[in-house]
Amino acid sequence: MLTTKMSPKIPRDKENDYSQEIAKTRQGFISKQTNTSFHHLSQYSFNPEQVSGNIEHFTGVAQVPIGFAGPLLVNGEHAKGEYYIPMATTEGTLVASYNRGMKIIQAAGGVTATVVDDCMQRAPVFVFENARYARAFGEWVTEHFDEIKSAAETTTSVGKLRDIEQYASSKMRWLRFNFTTGDAAGQNMVTKATREACQWILSQGLDDLEHFTLAANFDTDKKHSMVNALRTRGKRVIAEVTLPADYIKETLHTTGEAMHYQRQLSNMGAIQCGSVNNGSHFANALTAMFIATGQDVANIAESSAGFVYGEVRENGDYYFSITIPALIIATYGGGTSLATQRECLEIMDCYGTGKVHKLAEIMAAVVICGELSLSAAIIADEWVSSHEELGRNR
Repeated sequence: MLTTKMSPKIPRDKENDYSQEIAKTRQGFISKQTNTSFHHLSQYSFNPEQVSGNIEHFTGVAQVPIGFAGPLLVNGEHAKGEYYIPMATTEGTLVASYNRGMKIIQAAGGVTATVVDDCMQRAPVFVFENARYARAFGEWVTEHFDEIKSAAETTTSVGKLRDIEQYASSKMRWLRFNFTTGDAAGQNMVTKATREACQWILSQGLDDLEHFTLAANFDTDKKHSMVNALRTRGKRVIAEVTLPADYIKETLHTTGEAMHYQRQLSNMGAIQCGSVNNGSHFANALTAMFIATGQDVANIAESSAGFVYGEVRENGDYYFSITIPALIIATYGGGTSLATQRECLEIMDCYGTGKVHKLAEIMAAVVICGELSLSAAIIADEWVSSHEELGRNR
């Protein structure tokens, strides 16, 4: 029998795995196993007990530089006024570019930001003997929505089942459960609630049901999909601004017509390459803010998709907007309560309950600042020079 010698296991403490002592034990273990030393990784300012539920085998921290951009003027329904924006990144010029965009926006009277939809999903699939049974099941689900909703909501005091979309293929019927989740991102919340609802459905005795599974990739968790772009996942938020013609010429060194022409070229490029975003770099702003504020960074896969639209007015002013259809964020729960992440949220008055739509408006406003700044830099041939000056850590 072939046997393989295993390396020693990482130390754990079954009684208290979130203490200074066990963290130091793991640091020593990793140092010995890898012949390296801990110095920066082992320095942090919070009690390890605070990360229980956020990480396993806690050993140290990754220190990512944070810079602030602003002030950012937002004319939202929830975010009203000026904000200084924490951005965690290692990419030179990023903070400077967003800071420039915020200056542009400030002079134009600020960004108008609007949350237009809000829902989180889980999408189980039911497999039947044939398509007719699957169709009949879909009709049954519609008739029994109230009972399904009641079952789902027994698991949560916050989540509310808004509706159930249905998608048919072959003998399968996918149910896309849409929940509102308060100030939490809500993936775990809706998974638990959807499972409870499906257990109730299964207990009713479905005719010729062959198989059921709680998830089969239709909710596309941690990856983009067109159904989420069209139907929303998380927050659907829009930011828009109109730049006066004389200001575009004076500050951006270009014109509304030139910006609009560049937008059409960018649209064509995005169409040809099959991009999920016809903008420039939504992910830069969102990733930097996600890291700073304790969001689940893997949700960038969905949150960075988007739509950009622009038009030149008859007087030369330029209307510009961005739409983020699947912004998955929280101001409560998850990593938002950790020490530095909470501080960053509190700086924007976005920590805790009742603040998630405010944060969504601010994030969308930051995104549009970056889109304007980069587009103008490309048009005015200032893109390369700015990176040479600020973005080369040699």
